[in-house]
Order: sequence, then C-alpha cells, then structure tokens
Amino acid sequence: MQCQMRILQLGCQMDARDKQLLRSLRLELCTEVLVDGVVTQYLYQEGILTDSHVQEIKAQTTTQRRTMMLLDILPSRGPKAFEVFLESLQEFPWVKDKLLAKRKEMTVQEPAGVPELAAGVLEAAPTDQQLNRLARGLGAEWEHIALCLGLSHTDIYRCKVQHPHNLQSQVLAALVLWRQRQGKAATLRSLQGSLLREELDPWLLQDMLR
Repeated sequence: MQCQMRILQLGCQMDARDKQLLRSLRLELCTEVLVDGVVTQYLYQEGILTDSHVQEIKAQTTTQRRTMMLLDILPSRGPKAFEVFLESLQEFPWVKDKLLAKRKEMTVQEPAGVPELAAGVLEAAPTDQQLNRLARGLGAEWEHIALCLGLSHTDIYRCKVQHPHNLQSQVLAALVLWRQRQGKAATLRSLQGSLLREELDPWLLQDMLR
C-alpha cells in the first residue's frame, strides 16, 4: 500500500529515452555544467526542484558532485523535467545542442522492444555483481524502488548515512539489505516488478544481467 501511494504521488516519470540520455552523457555533463549558476535556480523557479533538493545539491563538496546530484534527482521529477533542464542551459548552449542532437539520434535508433526473460532466470536471486550494475544505473528514484521492495524509510536513511557521498553505494547497500531480508523471495522477478511499477527504463534489468 505504501508503494502504491508513493507511485500515485509521483505521477508520470521522465521519458525512458531522456533518462537513458542523461545516464549516457553523465560524465560529460559533470565536466561541463556548472550548477552553481542559473541552472539550479531556474529548475527551482519552474518547480522541478524543491527546497530540499536545492539544499541537497548545495551540500555536495565540489561542483562536479553538485552536478552529479542534480542528474540523480532529475529523472524522478516528472515528464517535464528534461525539457525544463534544456531551458535552464542558457549559459551552456553547446551542451543543449549536444543533448538535442543525441536525443534525436536515440529516437531513431531506439529498439522496438525489450526481449522477455525466461521464467527460470526471473526466479533466480541476483548476484552481488548484478546488484552493483543495477545500482550504477539508478538515480534518485532508488528510494521509491526500495520502498516497493519492502524496505522502510529508516532502512533508506541508514543506507544514506552509511554512504553519505556515494549514491551508487547507497543504492547497493539497500539492494543487498533487501536480498538479505527477503531470502528466497528476493528474485529478479521482484526487481523487475519494482522497475516496471516505477516506469523505469526496462533495459536496466537487461543491462544488469549482461
């Protein structure tokens, strides 16, 4: 019930293609976009970021980490977040052009569908390596997935406190905790269901299993 309420509150998520685009250009954006200027303030003005988001971004120790935190938050901020992010890049027109060009390219090359996984594969428990791959592909939406998997807000808080400066480690800690708690019930099918409920890119699970 908690998971369902959270999903209803979130509404539609960012388009899977745009999430994939931000993820694929993550390192490049971290070297080029300075979030200390107009970008963060514009996103706040347009309602994409909240006060707590802005404070969380400012709390990061370097410009690169602040940009990385922004990129982690954006995918969970609704279907308009990417377009508003593009509008915020007034001081970085070359970055905006690169994103638009790559987005058009991905629209043409995007696969028609995701191959279905065999039932036997879905009933298996994820390995440490697989969980690490999934953790690398998730952004701020990982907290909602953790709730859907049965973890509590306290569990999520502890994972964040244990790894205050590394999002991937926070996510991995939560996934490992879920696997420990659920035992045999912690299967790839459960993970797949959580990803689908959050309307995340279905290729995340495929990448996890490669």
